[in-house]
Amino acid sequence: MTESAQPTASVARDLPGWLHAYSGKVRDLYIPTDGTTDAPADLMSASRVLVVASDRVSAFDHVLEPGIPGKGELLTTLSLWWFDRLTGIPNHLVADHEQVGSTVRELIPAAVAGRAMLCRTLDMYPIECVVRGYLTGSGWKEYAQSQSVCGIALPAGLENGDRLPEPIYTPAWKAPLGQHDENITFERTIELVGPGIAAELRDLSLTLFATAGAIAEKAGVILADTKFEFGADRQTGMTVLADEVLTSDSSRYWDAKAWHLGTTPDERMASFDKQIVRDWLAAHWDGTGAPPELPAEIVEQTAARYRELLERLTGA
Repeated sequence: MTESAQPTASVARDLPGWLHAYSGKVRDLYIPTDGTTDAPADLMSASRVLVVASDRVSAFDHVLEPGIPGKGELLTTLSLWWFDRLTGIPNHLVADHEQVGSTVRELIPAAVAGRAMLCRTLDMYPIECVVRGYLTGSGWKEYAQSQSVCGIALPAGLENGDRLPEPIYTPAWKAPLGQHDENITFERTIELVGPGIAAELRDLSLTLFATAGAIAEKAGVILADTKFEFGADRQTGMTVLADEVLTSDSSRYWDAKAWHLGTTPDERMASFDKQIVRDWLAAHWDGTGAPPELPAEIVEQTAARYRELLERLTGA
């Protein structure tokens, strides 16, 4: 939350009372402004930030066209739902309304209501705290070659999609904009943030994963893996859970029944995320030049998977 970058072309500019400060592939950040010289100049000096989830979709480090209708609201709704249930650690949310006399005033602009979170700014740790409970994706490819994932040795005989004996913590270094994130060892996280914080991030991530996995299991959903991000409170130094949490973009979810009964990896691990987009793009683009536009049916199928996960987890 303290980076600066050129916004993408599709970003809506300033909102009433808010100044656009940063854009990632999916989210746009705004800082408050009252039109005076006392207003914060950038993310480093702002105490609050408006985090807006767009409908943009990315794959293979490219933002694709068109976006997924309603995706930003679905992601935000799911993040807020999870923040309400992960009460064991403070998070970066602040009240999005205030009482003015007998009137409740909404602090989030109407133009982004439903897809924005009002948060305190933090000094973010440069670590993506990845937890894997199942063998899949890049982890499966590495295991097939070395019987390990991110340097962590695993038992022989595991198959693609198998549950691991216990969840493993495989952190990544958050690379600067335009570079690829890099899997790192726990020892490297100690070098980056110190031994105390490194251990705290690992332990918090594993605890949160266990809590969320149990909640998802009750809804007939498997949480296969996820990534958490944390920052330090600028006043107290306390570690705070930040960014999105346990969404379809940051996590891999599977249908529990399909995982148990499926006979192929595709049947067992049909995920509630943008895997449909990745698969289509991999089959129709060689990675050179601009990626092709997504067909309407791929957009619709992806939106439906995002909605289904939200409905399954929340019962809404």
